[in-house]
Amino acid sequence: MNVADLKIKNLVEYENQIYTITEIFHSIEQAYFVQIENDIQSISVPADSIKPIKITEEWLEKLGFSKTYTSDQRIRYERPENFIKYDIDLSSRKILEGLKLYGNAIKCKYIHEFQNIFSCLFGKEPVLHYGYLKTES
Repeated sequence: MNVADLKIKNLVEYENQIYTITEIFHSIEQAYFVQIENDIQSISVPADSIKPIKITEEWLEKLGFSKTYTSDQRIRYERPENFIKYDIDLSSRKILEGLKLYGNAIKCKYIHEFQNIFSCLFGKEPVLHYGYLKTES
């Protein structure tokens, strides 16, 4: 995972737990570090020790998507905004898998990538609320 792709409030995994990034810092002598927190703790760790969270069907639902189509080849999820879709390609080639915005395919395999795209589109940061991501009002 490239630290340059991370933003404050991105969700990441560290030691099999989900955390929110609260700070990203770097000193000249050292590599990047991130301050991460969850309901249990707040810690500073090297940025290369955190992992991205892969988008799954469970995470799509937490991100506000609903399953709208299922076939032998594909599962489609859609958000309330009619121009945001996510396809899961059930074939081994995975050609159709990924985020679709206005019908255009966007490379987006991880939660932090979706969070960044969503915040750019709507000017709002997604937040973790009761275990689900919602937009701030």
